[in-house]
Amino acid sequence: MIEPANANLPIGKQCKLLSISRSSFYYTPKGETAMNLMLMRQIDEQLLETPFFGVRQMTWHLRNDGHPLPSRALRSNVPRGW
Repeated sequence: MIEPANANLPIGKQCKLLSISRSSFYYTPKGETAMNLMLMRQIDEQLLETPFFGVRQMTWHLRNDGHPLPSRALRSNVPRGW
């Protein structure tokens, strides 16, 4: 949609025509950290074994496995609808 190589129409004007901010055009999302990926994998494995675990029980289980994390950190990594 936006053509950075277009010399006739600057990027700022192209963004304005499309009603998006220039910062949105330049934004590149960050990937997941290795810690988050490992944590999500362990959560998925545990949910397959014990789908009845809630956030508190899952936090307790992960802490017993040696992951010192607050329950809020777990809430941001759980799948939606859990």
